[in-house]
Amino acid sequence: MNTLQNIDEAEELWDVFDINRQPTGKTHKRGEPFSEGEFHQVIHICIFNSKGNLLIQKRQPWKKEWSGMWDLSVAGSAIAGEDPRKAAEREALEELGLELDLSNIRPEFTINFDHGFDDYFIIQKDVDIRKLKLQKEEVAAVKWATKYEVHNLAAKHQMIPYILFDFRRRFHIQVRHPTLQHY
Repeated sequence: MNTLQNIDEAEELWDVFDINRQPTGKTHKRGEPFSEGEFHQVIHICIFNSKGNLLIQKRQPWKKEWSGMWDLSVAGSAIAGEDPRKAAEREALEELGLELDLSNIRPEFTINFDHGFDDYFIIQKDVDIRKLKLQKEEVAAVKWATKYEVHNLAAKHQMIPYILFDFRRRFHIQVRHPTLQHY
């Protein structure tokens, strides 16, 4: 399946896409400003267990963005040559030591942001968090959280403020995935 790649963030290259998500043939170096009309691909994985709890990870305090905050199960950018599915598999392996096969899973939804497309994969998997191998450079801790705990962490500004937590209520959007219907 995946092989763990140690990629120096400062040297990470991303494929560049146009507004219609068509590849431009260019790459972008992480940390440099984007030009107008350039976009890249980002992924998130939300792992729910059979009880409906969400696996969340706490970012290391030295991370440049969202330091010390709780995050969804897995997050990251697709590197050059990867599609979002392969990027999600790689990030799960890198951050959690968790091998996933997403070959038959499509992103549940995509959120467009200033310079990218953020694909969200929703899966149900009972993971023994004691057996995870956390990437110490990025992940300080993991835990299973109930809907109440996730919303409480977000309200206390201890969790990254994803639009995911209130977009359904705000825009009266129906979510197809049965696990997300209660979030």
